[in-house]
Amino acid sequence: MTSAPPAAAARLRSRIESVDVVRGVIMILMALDHTRDFFGIPGQNPVDLSKASAALFLTRWITYFCAPIFFLLTGTGAYLSLRKKSPEELSRFLFTRGVWLIFLETVVVRCFAYQFNVDYRVTMLLVLWALGWAMITLAVLVRLPTIAATVFGVVLIVAHNAFDSVQSANPLWVVLHSPGFLVNTPRVVVFSAYPLIPWIGVTAVGYSLGQIYAWDADRRRAVLLRVGLALTAGFVALRAVNLYGDPNRWSAQKSTLYTALSFLSVTKYPPSLLFLLMTLGPALLFLRAVDGGAPRAFRPALIIGKVPMFYYVLHFALIHLLALGTCVVRYGGAHWMFESPDLGHYPFSPPPDWGYSLPIVYLVWAVVVIAMYPLCRWFAALKQRRSDPWLSYL
Repeated sequence: MTSAPPAAAARLRSRIESVDVVRGVIMILMALDHTRDFFGIPGQNPVDLSKASAALFLTRWITYFCAPIFFLLTGTGAYLSLRKKSPEELSRFLFTRGVWLIFLETVVVRCFAYQFNVDYRVTMLLVLWALGWAMITLAVLVRLPTIAATVFGVVLIVAHNAFDSVQSANPLWVVLHSPGFLVNTPRVVVFSAYPLIPWIGVTAVGYSLGQIYAWDADRRRAVLLRVGLALTAGFVALRAVNLYGDPNRWSAQKSTLYTALSFLSVTKYPPSLLFLLMTLGPALLFLRAVDGGAPRAFRPALIIGKVPMFYYVLHFALIHLLALGTCVVRYGGAHWMFESPDLGHYPFSPPPDWGYSLPIVYLVWAVVVIAMYPLCRWFAALKQRRSDPWLSYL
C-alpha cells in the first residue's frame, strides 16, 4: 500500500479529529445519565410524562444520542482501520475485540463498576455486550463488498419494528429483538437490555459511513449535511404520521410543552426506527459541523473521544465510588452499594431516603467529567507513544 499524499494525510487527520470530537461529546453526556442512575431519586421514571418534570425528561432525552452515535462511530472507526489493516486482519481484530467486550461486560465491568459484587444474582447485559456482538458481526461484513454492509444495516434498522407485535420469551428472540429475561429464577437473574438487531444495524451503517472520509472535504460535508437533514426530517414526518417506526405513539398532553415531549418520547429498548432517525440525523449534522477541526471549546472532548473504552469503564467505577463515599459520610456505612439482590435493586440497593435533586446530579456529573479528563489525557498520550497490541483493546 502506498503512503497517502500530503493533502490526503491532512484530510485524514481532520476526519479522525472530527470523529473523536463527536465521540467525546457523547461520552461526556453518557456520564450524566449514569450519574442520575446512582444519585437521582430512586423509582423516578424520566419518560413518564404524567409524573416527570420537563427538566428530568430532557436530562434523560439528551443522553438518548449517546448509544446510537457510539455504535455508529464504532463502525466508522472500523472502516478507517482499513488504512492500516487488510480486511482479513481487520476481521480478526474485530472478532477478538468483540469477544473481549463481552467478557468485559459480563465479568470486569459487571463486578467492579456496575455492581461492586461478584455474587451474580443479577446480571444486566448492556452496551458492551451489544457492542461486542456488533463487532463480531462486522468481522464477517468487512470481508464482503461495502454495499453489503450498507444494505444489511439499513434493512435491520428499518424493518425490525415490523416485528414489534411478536411476543416471545424465547432466549434467542430476547437477545435479538425484545428486551427480556434470559434467566429468571429466585437465585439468578440475567436480563438482556440491548437487543442486538438494531444495534448491529447501526454499526453496519457506521462502517459504510467510513467511505465518505476518502472523499474531498466539500463532497463529504455536503453528504453529511444532506443525509443528516434528510434523517431528521424523516423523523419529524414519520413521527407526525404516528403509524410506524415506534410502538409508543405520541399524543396530546396537558400543555404544548408536554405534547412536544410526547413527540420526542420514542423507544430506546430496543431502539426503534424513529429513535435512530431522531439521534443519527443530528449526529451527522454534528459531524459536518466539526469536520474542519475541533473548535477550542471541544478540545477536552477530543481527548476523551480518543480513549472511549478507557473512559467508559473508569467513569462507571468512579460514579459508583462517589456514591459509596457519599453513603459512608451520610449513613456511616455503605453495605447498600454492594447489594443488588434482584432487578429492582440494580445496580445497588438505595439506602433510606436516598436520592438527590437534578442540580446535585449535574454537580456530581461535572465532578466526574473533570476528574476523568486528566486520566484520559494521560492514557491518550500513552497510546500515542506506544503501539503495544493490548492498547488497541482499551
